[in-house]
Amino acid sequence: MAVKNTSTFSPDADKTATAESALTDPKLLASVVDALAGEDRRSRQVAASVVNLVAAQKPALLKADAPQLADALHRPESQTRWEILGTFEALVPVDARLVDKTLPAVETALHDEESGVVRLAAFRLLCAYGATTARRSEKVWPWLDEAIRCYHGDAEFPAMLVAVLALVQGAATDKVRIEAADRMEFDADFAKGLLKRRAMSIVAAAPKHRKRKKPLPE
Repeated sequence: MAVKNTSTFSPDADKTATAESALTDPKLLASVVDALAGEDRRSRQVAASVVNLVAAQKPALLKADAPQLADALHRPESQTRWEILGTFEALVPVDARLVDKTLPAVETALHDEESGVVRLAAFRLLCAYGATTARRSEKVWPWLDEAIRCYHGDAEFPAMLVAVLALVQGAATDKVRIEAADRMEFDADFAKGLLKRRAMSIVAAAPKHRKRKKPLPE
């Protein structure tokens, strides 16, 4: 049931209902976005969740709010940051240029020491952004490659590989595809289950002229 009779954000209202109303109420949506810069942590977290729900349905509504969303990536609480990172991922198909000015904050989030969810959200955003053009793929790949090495074995790692696959199946350069295949070659050969299958898919996306980094033992 949608929120009625108000265009002012309330952190006590149902998040899904608030998001539903914000889709058709610009004043309410503006109030939600403004709450991202408020002093109350809980209000920021709820507002970030609402923004993420709006982005999942109509991300274009948030295009003009990109500067305020980018500012929210500097909030101390993890939830606000991962919700907004996910919002920017949804904005990539709308206009990937909106991510340009967020990249320093996204790189910082990629190495968040407290939250694997924040790291995963940053990783997914960088992969989505990199998949849009060859130039962007080469810009973000060094960060992604380092993250793959750092977080191998973490609970979020299999989900990271889904994002890598989207990158190499997008507009990534042959150089990026080859380096991604080289990075995942060992897991493609020796891992098991889901990890092995996803690694194999990344390796398979490399150009046909790629040579194995290390030949299999005879």
